[in-house]
Amino acid sequence: MSLDLQKLASFAKEQGFIYPGSELYEGIGGIYDYGPLGVELKRRIADLWWRAMVQLHENIVGLDAAILMHPRVWEASGHVEAFHDPLVDNKVSKKRYRVDTLIEEYAQRLEERAHKEVEKKLRKAGLPPEKAKEEVEKHKDYQRAQSLRARLAEAMAKKDWPALTALLEEEKIPCPESGSTEWTPVRQFNLMFSTHLGAVAEEAQEIYLRPETAQGIFVDFPLVLKTARLKVPFGIAQIGKAFRNEIVARQFIFRMREFEQMEMQFFVPPGTEGQWYEYWKEKRLRWHQHLGLRPEYLRFKDHEHLAHYARAATDIEFAFPFGFREIEGIHSRTDYDLSRHAQFSGKKLEYYDESQGRSYVPYVIETSAGLDRLVLAHLSHGYSEELAPTAEGGQELRTVLKLHPLLAPIQVAVFPLIRKEDFVQKARALYEELRFYFLTAYEEKDSIGRRYRRYDAKGTPFAITIDGQTLEDETVTIRDRDTLQQIRLPMAQVRAYLAEKFDVAQWLRTL
Repeated sequence: MSLDLQKLASFAKEQGFIYPGSELYEGIGGIYDYGPLGVELKRRIADLWWRAMVQLHENIVGLDAAILMHPRVWEASGHVEAFHDPLVDNKVSKKRYRVDTLIEEYAQRLEERAHKEVEKKLRKAGLPPEKAKEEVEKHKDYQRAQSLRARLAEAMAKKDWPALTALLEEEKIPCPESGSTEWTPVRQFNLMFSTHLGAVAEEAQEIYLRPETAQGIFVDFPLVLKTARLKVPFGIAQIGKAFRNEIVARQFIFRMREFEQMEMQFFVPPGTEGQWYEYWKEKRLRWHQHLGLRPEYLRFKDHEHLAHYARAATDIEFAFPFGFREIEGIHSRTDYDLSRHAQFSGKKLEYYDESQGRSYVPYVIETSAGLDRLVLAHLSHGYSEELAPTAEGGQELRTVLKLHPLLAPIQVAVFPLIRKEDFVQKARALYEELRFYFLTAYEEKDSIGRRYRRYDAKGTPFAITIDGQTLEDETVTIRDRDTLQQIRLPMAQVRAYLAEKFDVAQWLRTL
């Protein structure tokens, strides 16, 4: 099923996953709130990341650095000088766009058009679909898309804004809203939010809301090294908020002004960074797959143009409804960050390696995942509309959210078949037992079929029903959300059955 992003956003709001920020006051662009189900999903993703990073690795520790940092931190990191987006305004629609995003999305539309025309041509001619790739690569729209990307990459690497302006004009790239090709010149815009620290306005110091979480790890490197008594190689992991003044916040929660990152900086001896880069690429891809994201929905995309301090960089991309986009980056950053902070602070940020008998500035392998983007990935991956049998023997369309059981915001729902006192008492007693071990819901309103459908849409993996047979033999029905299969178990065995299904330790052993 092709899923429309607007439809997914409406579903997320209706079910209580994600709300538009400040909707009571007509909202604020690029800001979202997590509702009762959304906050649970987000916390479960973060918890499983933390367990996989910190709990499973004796040489990785955690950190929670402050959002506000000394202004010199951002000078050392290069954000004050270089943290800019190239922006352009359309003269007709008055809409502002990131020029690289605008051109890339146009190139993608050209590619999609080429694929559709080739597929139609092959079907009409009765030719096998195996010829599609060869024919697509010959298509003028496909070749134009590749040319656009090449020119875009070259201009971005050189920060040649006039070249980007010329590219828009020469290729007549239209505004997605108005269709107009009348553009202003491309210009830079700093993405950091600034504020002031101090009680007296005239003496207040300008500081920034952090645009990334990594710098807190680098600044605290010597303290963690000393207090945690670590030896290289070791890592520091952190989950936290970051802020970017995105002029073009779009695609629901994919690109926001306030977002959350899950980052780990892994410090290694110089010369070993290549093997550790490959290690963390494989490790991080496996984590995503073991949380239920199908392999065909994931891919690596290496960076064609590296930052001056990087040895290698790749993105793990997920197939969102709007195409493959980054959910995590793995970067080999050399010793750039620690060396810059040593230079700007005037303090040594070195590690004495007893085995080598020398001091050196460690190199860094970074893994950085967007927590909000992962929420969106799992919502779009799990959302499904399918036919399901009814109690009357017919079929009806059900909306179901097929999340991995460990991510389910509500793990189990308990229902009395009918609202009679003896049914309700049994159901309430089971609910009271289970809620100490699992996030459990109790529901007695509406027919049992409606309740099943309601919790299918919430992503609840198991529904337990107290029925007439329960009153006779103390057994209950457990229904599986995905297969719709039902089994009967003695009530005394329910907790053990669910504990096995939600066994985090067993899941961790698969990583």
